Amino acid sequence: MTMPLVLVAVMVVLYACGVYLLLDRALTRLLLGFLLVGNATNLLIFLMSGSFGAAPISGEAAPEEMSDPLPQAFILTAIVITFGVSAFLLALIYRSWRLAHHDEDRVQDDEDDLELATTEALTTVEVTDVDLAETREFSDNAADDAAESAFDGAVDGAGAGEDPR
Repeated sequence: MTMPLVLVAVMVVLYACGVYLLLDRALTRLLLGFLLVGNATNLLIFLMSGSFGAAPISGEAAPEEMSDPLPQAFILTAIVITFGVSAFLLALIYRSWRLAHHDEDRVQDDEDDLELATTEALTTVEVTDVDLAETREFSDNAADDAAESAFDGAVDGAGAGEDPR
């Protein structure tokens, strides 16, 4: 039984980077470090399981030629545990971020806005339909008046819910 040297080197690098990130104070890096250490542990269990053999379920091979299913069960269990703890750490990170940034996402009223809101000089006068009818929107051009009167005649002849055009 020989272990591939490349997988051993990858496992060592995963452990080294994971421990380095676990020692950082930032929670996001702590989570990433935990994930790296979890993956390195899975790789360690995989490398310690030995050589591959026949599937133990089929039963056609001799017991010495079958692979051991216990390391595979350990790896699956470690994956589930890593997922659960990662979800918990993500919830902690999100909660701490929400508590730390509580006031930053709210718009604060400054003094000028509050002064404008309380000023009575900016109050509006109610505009009635009579005022709108008396107000001219366009210039006193003869062509504009003719077009407007033609449009007004079409509107007066149209029904309540119909479009005059």
